[in-house]
Amino acid sequence: MKRAAVIGCVVVLGIGVFALDPAMAEEEIVAFAVVSESPKDKTRVSAKVAIEGTVTDLKLLASETILSNLIWKKIEICHAMKLEGQKVHEGFRVSSVRMIDGAMLPMVLQGFAGDCLLKKALEVAPLVD
Repeated sequence: MKRAAVIGCVVVLGIGVFALDPAMAEEEIVAFAVVSESPKDKTRVSAKVAIEGTVTDLKLLASETILSNLIWKKIEICHAMKLEGQKVHEGFRVSSVRMIDGAMLPMVLQGFAGDCLLKKALEVAPLVD
């Protein structure tokens, strides 16, 4: 009888571990991003995103809380950010955002940020005169 109870507990614990597995997949991760295109739709912003040293093109998906953030309202091409959120099938779901200086980006993104700023300066500078 005791042996059946122990086996039953092990089976229940095993099922509990599998039930927690999807929750572990939605763990908050830190990412760095540089906006790669002028955002037309602030809910889905195109960016180069570095997660654990790997750079990919992803859509930054903003929630209602992020959309009401003043930083997000002013977002434009070449802005550098430190993000917290979850990587999902559609892109990267943002739960926290901070604008940072390009020098604070990981090395894998600094080249892209520099090129982006040069391109932006060449496009805007002729309009100043």
